[in-house]
Amino acid sequence: MTEQHINAQEPRKVFLVGLTTSQANLTYELEELANLAKANNLVPVETFTQKLERPNPATYFGKGKVEELAEAAKTYEVDMIVANDELSPSQIRNLEKLTNTTVLDRTGLILDIFAQRAQTKEAKLQVQLARLQYQLPRLRTSMSVSLDQQTGAGGGGFTSRGSGETKLEESRRRITSQMVRIRQELAELSKGTSTRSAKRTTNELANVALVGYTNAGKSTLMNRLLARFGIGADTDDTKQVFEKDMLFATLTTTVRQLTLPDKKQFLLSDTVGFVSKLPHNLVSAFKSTLQEAANADLLLQIVDVSDEHYKDMMATTEKTLAEVGVTDVPMITVYNKADRTELVYPDVSGENTITISALDPASQDALIDLIKKQIFNDVQEVTLHIPFDQGAVQAKLAAKHTFSKEDYDETGTLITVELSELERKLYADYIV
Repeated sequence: MTEQHINAQEPRKVFLVGLTTSQANLTYELEELANLAKANNLVPVETFTQKLERPNPATYFGKGKVEELAEAAKTYEVDMIVANDELSPSQIRNLEKLTNTTVLDRTGLILDIFAQRAQTKEAKLQVQLARLQYQLPRLRTSMSVSLDQQTGAGGGGFTSRGSGETKLEESRRRITSQMVRIRQELAELSKGTSTRSAKRTTNELANVALVGYTNAGKSTLMNRLLARFGIGADTDDTKQVFEKDMLFATLTTTVRQLTLPDKKQFLLSDTVGFVSKLPHNLVSAFKSTLQEAANADLLLQIVDVSDEHYKDMMATTEKTLAEVGVTDVPMITVYNKADRTELVYPDVSGENTITISALDPASQDALIDLIKKQIFNDVQEVTLHIPFDQGAVQAKLAAKHTFSKEDYDETGTLITVELSELERKLYADYIV
């Protein structure tokens, strides 16, 4: 095939292809694949499906369907095919030869999107490692981007053709060497992340992590809560998180402190969104990014209840959490975007379920109340006696708590305040 020079600003026409198997929910998966393609500046012009018990080991589709694809590619002047599954190197090579197109599988598409969205050094390294792991067995296909291009962080990626083949063995050595270096860099960055998490833990603040399907409204909810309860987020855009109506709008885990009107405080973190068939290498690479969820005291699973496939999305979220080792963390299921449905909101169903619109202040208040019941469930009201010469202790308490009662005697101040179990231990000498 001749070299293709694609303008990154111009959408590229593609075909979507997928197989119906006994376990596949193909309609849902192809809708998602189309959204992933659009998120990467690709325009699906036609979809081809075939019912097979298992993919053809040589060409994914059967012979007749491959011939149909080749003819359609000529007719529509389409030079790229996007497959709903992860294809083997031989399947890619054979399909490209028989259809005279570039073949991009679902894994390559997701990796390309992640490469373009990654902003922090850690995210860029994680994506680069996943792409190298994916690229290594595919050096003989058009998905193999030249190593010089691949070492960059961003766009183009698998949707552009490489500038030329390198010697196979040399490429393998260079990729292996890069992977070793990246793992070392990530290990060093991980130490810093662990230190920061430890500092937050010793700061006595509970950590609430937003998890869920990409584009479910996590960043929107976080920004609305930050605008009301975050420090400076209502006037400083840098305190907000990026939000946009597209898949994988952000890959960066953001942690912010919220202070409620009663002075109760907790940390809120926004994690990377999930998608079905998330590439295994990417799941492994992003374990450290999802550490906020693993270390959380409470998870909020944000669900786009307006999407007809929301139950599938919930299953994907729970499966991915299990894959990255996030287990046994209490969870509240937050059915979001109820304003796009006929559902009543805010509506609290038990201790662990709520229906809301992230844009609605009443929904935000109801969610905050539910969070408080979960993370401050060990709070008890106690009375402390603070000697006059230990005003710093009283000032520290006043900074974090609202006193329900305050009185004085000859030697100090009597205050009545709600404290957590940990705080009661810290101030045990003052409790009367």
